[in-house]
Amino acid sequence: MQIKIAILDMYAGAANQGMRCIRELINQWGEQKQLDVSFQEFEVRNALEVPDTSFDMYISTGGPGSPLESEGSEWENKYFAWIRSVEEWNAEHTNYPKKKIFFICHSFQLACRYFNVGEVCQRKSTAFGVFPVHLQDAGETEPVFEGLNDPFYVVDSRDFQVIQPNEDVLAQKGMQVLAIEKERPHVPYERAIMAMRFSEHFVGTQFHPEADAIGMSIHLQTAERRKVVIENHGEEKWQSMIDQLNDPDKILWTYSHIIPNFFNIAVNSLVQVD
Repeated sequence: MQIKIAILDMYAGAANQGMRCIRELINQWGEQKQLDVSFQEFEVRNALEVPDTSFDMYISTGGPGSPLESEGSEWENKYFAWIRSVEEWNAEHTNYPKKKIFFICHSFQLACRYFNVGEVCQRKSTAFGVFPVHLQDAGETEPVFEGLNDPFYVVDSRDFQVIQPNEDVLAQKGMQVLAIEKERPHVPYERAIMAMRFSEHFVGTQFHPEADAIGMSIHLQTAERRKVVIENHGEEKWQSMIDQLNDPDKILWTYSHIIPNFFNIAVNSLVQVD
C-alpha cells in the first residue's frame, strides 16, 4: 500500500526543529509499519503553496509570528481555501477515503479562527518549556490520545493562545475541546485550549506533539541555543527543559504516541476502504 502525506510548512523560512521532527516521525512510522510512505512539502506562507486533495493525510505545522496579523493576506486566504477544499471532499458522500488533517500550534490557532472555536489572542508572557496538559472528558476517549496519561507532558512554545470556547459553535458543529493547559492558581488567567477535535477527520494541538526529546535536548545544549534560552528565559528554565526532555515518561512518551496514533487512524481508514 502506498501512503501519500502532505506537510504544510508554515515556518516562512524561519529556522526550526519542527520540519526535521515531522520528517523523522513519518520515516520512523513507515519503517515500523513496513509501508511505502512518501511525503511532499508545501511552503505556504512564502511560496503560496498548498496541496490538492490527492493526499491520504495532511500535517500543518507550527510557525513564527502572529496568527491574527495574517488576516486577509494572500497566503492565509489560500490556506483557508485549502481547508475548505478538504472539507468539501469529505462532505461528498461518494468520496472515499476521507482526508485527515492534523494542525500544530500556529496552524492550530489559524484553524481555531477558521472554525470560530474561540478567542485567539496574545498571551501576557511567552509559554516556553515542558508543561503538563490536562485531558477533558472528550480527550479521555480521543483515539489520537490513546496511551497517554492525564496529565501528559508537552513542549510548548508560543506567544498566542485560544481561550473562551464558543460553546454554541462547538455544539452546533460537534467539535470538542480535548485538553487544556495546566492550572495556574497564582494568576487570574483563563486556561487555554490545548487540543481540539474540529471534526471527525480534523484534529489539532496548541503544543508540539512532533517534538523529538533526544534531538531537542541535543539542540538545546548547543552553545548558541543554550545562550539564547538562558538570555530569554533564565538558566533554571534551560536546565528544567533538559531534565524533562530526558525523562522517558514525558516528551518521549508524547512523541511516540500522538502523531503515530494519527497516522495509524488514517491508514486504518484506507485499509477499510480497500
